[in-house]
Amino acid sequence: MTSRFRIGVSQSQRLQLSSGLHAALRVLRSDAAGLARYLDEQAAEAPALTLHPVLPAPGDWLPRWSGVLPRGCDDLAATLAATGPSLMAHVMQTLPLLVPQTRHQRIALSLAEALEPTGWLGRPLSDIARELTLPLAEVETVLASLQRIDPPGLFARDLAECLRLQAADAGSLDPVMQAMLARLDLVASGDWAALARLTGASESQIHARFRTIRSFNPKPGTAFSPMSSPLREPDLIVRQAGTGWEVTLNRSSLPGMALNPDAEGAARAREVMKLVESRNTTLLVVAQAVLTHQAAALNQGPGALRPLTMQALAQDLGLHKSTISRVVAGTAVDTPHGTWWLRSLFSADMGADTSAAALQARLARLIAEEDPSQPQGDVALALALSSNGTDVARRTVAKYRAALNIPPAHRRRKT
Repeated sequence: MTSRFRIGVSQSQRLQLSSGLHAALRVLRSDAAGLARYLDEQAAEAPALTLHPVLPAPGDWLPRWSGVLPRGCDDLAATLAATGPSLMAHVMQTLPLLVPQTRHQRIALSLAEALEPTGWLGRPLSDIARELTLPLAEVETVLASLQRIDPPGLFARDLAECLRLQAADAGSLDPVMQAMLARLDLVASGDWAALARLTGASESQIHARFRTIRSFNPKPGTAFSPMSSPLREPDLIVRQAGTGWEVTLNRSSLPGMALNPDAEGAARAREVMKLVESRNTTLLVVAQAVLTHQAAALNQGPGALRPLTMQALAQDLGLHKSTISRVVAGTAVDTPHGTWWLRSLFSADMGADTSAAALQARLARLIAEEDPSQPQGDVALALALSSNGTDVARRTVAKYRAALNIPPAHRRRKT
């Protein structure tokens, strides 16, 4: 039997990022500090591009402490937020240290964008790999690097993995602990006898490891406040202008650019300047739309935040949702109530045109104004938050209270 060779012609489609598109995406998702670093790199490779510092105009950031610190102490949500960075800011700051390879940083950014407020990944790795047109194994390698971030448990794909990462960090991930985390259904039901038979350990050893598991944080992302203020120069400044609010770039946070058309690399310098101008234009359009929608919060504080989703804003502006997500990541805006993360102004609708972020701010204010000797329980707080037509459950109050790092009523009581 002889074999025959055939030559066939077939068509296939494949999405591949060009170097120009990759640069455009990097510029689009960069905050002021990241963009300044990018411009330094480009100026070193293209002598035609010259950078120079921009002095702020009178009244602009130098820095304005009113933009970093909340106005007064009446807004407890902003006060609590000022104690540390947001989850996304923490991740973006740590990401280059965990994933130094340029090729893998694109994967790391996609994984960061998939983070939920709990700190878990909100999308399957297979979907992310398919979107990036990369092997799943390569995405898993980058994920393993990101899972070394503090606090342990971030970038977990489920509860078991979240607890496993924390157990490994604590040095308690022995075979018995691994078996227990693989059977969280038995752990939840308290079936120590079944776990003892499964692991070969005694019930007292099982119970000791259960106490260790209870000391872990199943949602490490909630340790970061969604309204946390960045202690650095903001990328944007919003000020009252006429009958509305006007958003401008904080020019002092970026270097100025000049082009020498006769020097080496003039074409590349023009392309870089074009990318930066496109980024600035997109950022201003998105920020203006967000802050116009949240005008009530600019007037009254975070308690007046309205529901807003990235998908809805993308449809209104004729942009893709991923563009909105990239441009607001790590972007800070200076407001009359302090410096806010632009991403924190997106929030789900909880009914009666009330956002989840607004409910958190109202909850913080209610607790700040309560009698320390008679603190309100979660049921009473839920009833108080539901007084304006929003149906708030007790478990929702408990979740928001934990996100704000506020202890339960019995621990807040002071005699």
